[in-house]
Amino acid sequence: MTLFLVVVAVFSVLMLIALPISFSLILAATAGILYISTINMMIVPQQVIVGVDNYLLLAIPFFLLAGDLMSSGGMTDRLLDFCNSLFGRFRGGLAISNVASATFMSGISGSAIADTSALGRVIIPAMVKSGYSAEFSAALTGCANVVGPIIPPSITYILIGVLTDLSISKLFLAGILPGLLFSLAMVTVAYVQSIRRNYPTHHRAGWSEIWRTGHRAFWALIMPVIIIGGIRLGIFNVTECSAVAVIYALLVGGLIYRELSLQLIYAALVRTARTTAVIMLVIAGAQIVSWLLAYQQIPQQIADLMLSATKSPWVFLLLVNLLLITIGTFMENGPALVMLAPVLYPIAAKFGVDPYHFSMMVSMNLVIGLLTPPVALCLSIAALIGKVSMDKVVYESMPFFAAAIVVLLLVTYVPEISLLVPRLLG
Repeated sequence: MTLFLVVVAVFSVLMLIALPISFSLILAATAGILYISTINMMIVPQQVIVGVDNYLLLAIPFFLLAGDLMSSGGMTDRLLDFCNSLFGRFRGGLAISNVASATFMSGISGSAIADTSALGRVIIPAMVKSGYSAEFSAALTGCANVVGPIIPPSITYILIGVLTDLSISKLFLAGILPGLLFSLAMVTVAYVQSIRRNYPTHHRAGWSEIWRTGHRAFWALIMPVIIIGGIRLGIFNVTECSAVAVIYALLVGGLIYRELSLQLIYAALVRTARTTAVIMLVIAGAQIVSWLLAYQQIPQQIADLMLSATKSPWVFLLLVNLLLITIGTFMENGPALVMLAPVLYPIAAKFGVDPYHFSMMVSMNLVIGLLTPPVALCLSIAALIGKVSMDKVVYESMPFFAAAIVVLLLVTYVPEISLLVPRLLG
């Protein structure tokens, strides 16, 4: 356990001085190896290469690029128009459309940050113009879009699959109901708040307008169906599916909607390359830390400690929730996942917790971290777009945060929410 404390202490100090997470991980692991003094230092570059030498990781840049191309190619605007035609007639209809659009977008990009940026630029000014407060609009947008890593495709599930050897396809299926439940909770809070504050209705669309906007958004709406259906029917695996998503985005944005230009494609490639580089560096750094902890049997020691503290799986799950929400307050979900997965999953197995159920719980904890100050990336992005102070956005987000905690507890203690769809689909 002393080694674990050394690694955590060095990592914390490096993070406090604002060193990039990937380098903090590598240097923390190096400090741990020097502390042991019996391991050849060549293990560091070897494990760094092992961390990124995985075929499944190819899905990450492809899904990122597909989501960026779809946003640049006009899918975001068409999805929002369709949602407005469906829900605009209700009190707070634009707020409901915000959540619905975020849910549809999550089935395309799999990135909460990308969805917040793409939808926020369109929906926040529209809500403010219609009479919603800027603080409420930004808070709702930030909270609604954290569903991105829950509903498939999800970069978080790909990382979990790589780190734990679980089936990514089954993780995708397990995320459907928890993601929809999360979105339903956001819609409920948005609707109640809209009634309390007498926010306006958008407009009452007729069937002809619903048909017209649905027809325009058709190619965006069927994208999640293609992803889940193709994987489930065995037409392609997850990595091949991500490449298909890129080709689909190019065809729809370039040939059908005709909004993709060479300049937009190039800009999307640059953004994807930068984001992918950051993710891969973090994975590489986390690999050496994970190897070191496993080599010294740290997960086993922590498991024995927790087993001696409690024999109840319910208490264990509660402790994990508290730990992950605390970690998510200070660390992004990707680095937190690659750091904690090698420790938590063996312990969960000893308590008899289904790994796919546990994965949904872990994923939801980490996305809630995107709403938790001081980092709160999704809220920060939404606040910048809405040109409002962060403290006001955080205050407005409290009811949505409370609803997210309720959903988290349901997912934690009702395993069927996560396991029903995988079980029905075999």
